[in-house]
Amino acid sequence: TMNSILREVGNTDWITIVILISIVFVILAKRMFYSRFLNFMVLPFNNKYLFIYNKKDILLNWFHIFISAFQIMNLTLFIFYTTNILFNAELTADPVNYLIIFGLLVVFFVLKIFIQLGNSFVFDNQKTITEIIFKKISFMNFSGLVLFLANILLTFILPGSKWVILGGILLVFVINLVGWITILKNHQKYISSYFFYFILYLCALEISPYALIVYYVKA
Repeated sequence: TMNSILREVGNTDWITIVILISIVFVILAKRMFYSRFLNFMVLPFNNKYLFIYNKKDILLNWFHIFISAFQIMNLTLFIFYTTNILFNAELTADPVNYLIIFGLLVVFFVLKIFIQLGNSFVFDNQKTITEIIFKKISFMNFSGLVLFLANILLTFILPGSKWVILGGILLVFVINLVGWITILKNHQKYISSYFFYFILYLCALEISPYALIVYYVKA
C-alpha cells in the first residue's frame, strides 16, 4: 500500500516569530487607536472608516503604518507558502528567502505609491489621487487579516493545504474587489474624465505586476 506524504514547508520557528511580530503591530494599532481600529474591522461592510479618516496625512499616520506592516508581513509569508505549495517552487525554509520576498514587496509598493503620487501632480489632482490610494491600501490592509488566518492554518493546523491557499486568494480577491467597487462609485466622475488614463493605470500598475509575478513563479 502507498502511504500519503505530508508536504512540509519546513522549520516553523522563524515563521512563528514572524507571525508574533505581525500580531504586535495589530496590538499596537488597537491600543493606540481603539476607535479607529473598530471602524477598520468592519471596513468591507461599512464605509464609515473611509469617510472619517479620509483627511490630511491619510497615508502617513501610525495606525496606517502599523496595519500596513502587519499586512505586508503576512502577505510575504502567504506568498512564501503559495510558491512552495501551489507552484512547487521548492523554496527552502530559510528566513533569507522570506526577507528577499519582503524586501521586493516593500520596494514594489513604495514605487507604486510614488508613481501614483507623481501622476497626481501631472493631472493636478493630488487630493483625489491620494484619497484613491488611501482607499485601495485600506482594503488591502484589511485583506491582511485573511492572510494572517491563512498563515496560522498553514503553519500550525493544515500545513501544505492547497485549499487554504486557494481560499485565501479568493477571499483577498473578493475584499479588494469590494474596495475597487467602492472607489469606482465614489470617484466615477473623476474616473470618467480620465477614462483612458484609468485603463492604462489598471493595465500597467494593477494587473501586469501580478501577472509577471505569477509567470515568474510558475517558470
